Amino acid sequence: MSENIALTEAVYYILLSLYEPMHGYGIMQNVEQLSKGRVRLAAGTLYGAISTLLEKGWIKALPGEENSRKKEYLITQQGKDAVEHEIIRLRELVANGEIITGGGTK
Repeated sequence: MSENIALTEAVYYILLSLYEPMHGYGIMQNVEQLSKGRVRLAAGTLYGAISTLLEKGWIKALPGEENSRKKEYLITQQGKDAVEHEIIRLRELVANGEIITGGGTK
């Protein structure tokens, strides 16, 4: 089972990006697009996160062509479980905020 911890916004978007195979630069572009430009990943941040996600077993590296430098990654079931836990956590945050504030947007 996935650790029941809050995901950073960057990790959340990286995991969402990897529901289909993608290489690092593609992930960077996709995260920026999904967040409407709010989240921009530097290469060091991205590859540090990828390394951590690989260690946790939340993503896997796909076998690539031998002469290709671009490594593609894909989310695993453990990673999908982490995303589902995060969606539940975020829904709870929003629901509690709306209860307390009387409903949300002005």
